[in-house]
Amino acid sequence: MVWLFIAELAGKDLDIGMVLKFLMFGTPRLIPLVLPLTILLSSIMTFGDFAENYEFAAMKSSGISLHRAMRSLVVFIVMLGICVFFFTNNVIPFAEYKFINFRRNIAQVKPAMAIAEGQFNTIGNFNIKVEKKSGEKGEFLDNVIIHKKNQDQSENTTVIKAVKGELISSEKSSVLKLALYDGNYYEEIKKDYENKTMPFVKSSFDKYILNIDLSRLNNVNMDEEAISNTNTMLNVKELKYTLDSLNQVFDKEKLYYIENVTNHSGITSTMSVGANKSLKSKTDLLQNLSKEDKLKILKTAESYILNSQYTISGNKTDFEFKIKNIDKHVLALHEKFSVAFACVILFFIGAPLGALIRKGGLGLPMVFAIGIFLAYHFMNIFAKKLAEEQGMDAVLGAWLSTLVLFPFGVYLTYKATNDIGLFSLERPLIPIQKWIQKIKKVSINAEADNE
Repeated sequence: MVWLFIAELAGKDLDIGMVLKFLMFGTPRLIPLVLPLTILLSSIMTFGDFAENYEFAAMKSSGISLHRAMRSLVVFIVMLGICVFFFTNNVIPFAEYKFINFRRNIAQVKPAMAIAEGQFNTIGNFNIKVEKKSGEKGEFLDNVIIHKKNQDQSENTTVIKAVKGELISSEKSSVLKLALYDGNYYEEIKKDYENKTMPFVKSSFDKYILNIDLSRLNNVNMDEEAISNTNTMLNVKELKYTLDSLNQVFDKEKLYYIENVTNHSGITSTMSVGANKSLKSKTDLLQNLSKEDKLKILKTAESYILNSQYTISGNKTDFEFKIKNIDKHVLALHEKFSVAFACVILFFIGAPLGALIRKGGLGLPMVFAIGIFLAYHFMNIFAKKLAEEQGMDAVLGAWLSTLVLFPFGVYLTYKATNDIGLFSLERPLIPIQKWIQKIKKVSINAEADNE
C-alpha cells in the first residue's frame, strides 16, 4: 500500500496519524489477494513437513488415514472461507467507502495533496506549477504558472502567471479556491486566418480567483474505477438491488432506442404499405412515379440510413459503457463467493501436494506455492478483463480460475489418499521395457536356432 500510493503520501505535509489511517482504510482490499496464497503456502509447508519427518508414516501405522488427519483442518478451512465471504461482503465495501472519502477529505483539508512543488499538476482543465509553498498547510504559493486547456482538451489556450497565490479550502466544499495576486493573463484567440500569426489577449490583475473542482482528484489511477463504478463499495444485497435497477434501466433505454430508430427510419410505414394485397410485387411501389419522385424517395431513404448510422454510432459507446458497468457489478457480486471457495480449493491443492513432495520449510514449497498462485492470479485477471470487454460471460469470468483449479485439487487429493507419487515414470516406461524384453527374447531364440 505504501508503494502503491507513495506519490500521494510523500512530501504532502501529512502527519503520521493521517498516513496510518489512509493505509488502514486501503489495506482490506488486499486481503482477498493475500489470503489464498497464505493458505496454499501454509498447507504445503505443514503437510510437507509431516511427510518429510515420517509423521504420516507413523499415522498410517497407527491406523489414521490422510482423510482423518485432514478432517479438523477441513472444518477450519471451511469456516475460514465463510469468514472470508463475510469479510469481503461487509468489511471491504465499508473500507472502500471510507478510503475514497478520506482521500478526498485529505485533498480538501491539505491543499498540498492537490498541488505539489516544482512540477505541473493536472487537475481537470488546469496544469498548475508552483515554485515554492509555505504556511502551516502549504497554502501560500510563490511564482504560480497555470495552463488552462480549451473545452475539447486538445491544447492549452490560456496561460496565467502570478507572483503570489493562496489556496483556500473547506471540508464542506469540494471546490478549492486559488487566489492569485499580481499577475498576468494570456489567452489565444482562435480564428481561421491564412497567416500563421494568431492574435491573443493579454491583461494584468492585482487579484484573480480561480475555482478548482477537487472531485476530479479522485479520478486518478486506481480510484478512477472505484469512484465511477460503485461496485467495490456494495455488499451482496446492495449489488443485487443495483443490478436489478441497472438492468431495468438498460432494457427501457434499449427498447426506447429501437422504437426511436424504427419510427424515424420509415420502416413501419413501408411495411404497412407493403402489406397491401393490391400490390402484385415490390416494384409496384415505384411504377406510377416519375423519375424525379423516385430520386426524391431514394435520397430520402439515403438520409434515413445516414441518420440511423449516426444514431447507432452515437449510442453505441453509451450502450457499451452501460453493459460494461453491469458486468463489473456482476463480477463484484460473484467474486465475493469465488474468493471464499478458492481458499478451500487451494487448501485441497496445497495439503496433498505437500504430502506428495515430502518437503517442508520455505524452499521447494515456496516454489510450488508461488507457481500455482501466479497461475491462479493471472487466470483470474485475464478472465475478469475478458468479461469486462464482453469477451466472456461475467459469471464465468468470476469463477473461471477456481473452476480450473478444482479438478487439479481433486486429482492431487486422490493421489495423496492412495499414496501414489506425484510423478510416476514407471507406467510410461512399461511399453519400452516390454519392447526391450521382446528384442532380447528374439535374439536368444535366434542364437538357439544357430546352435
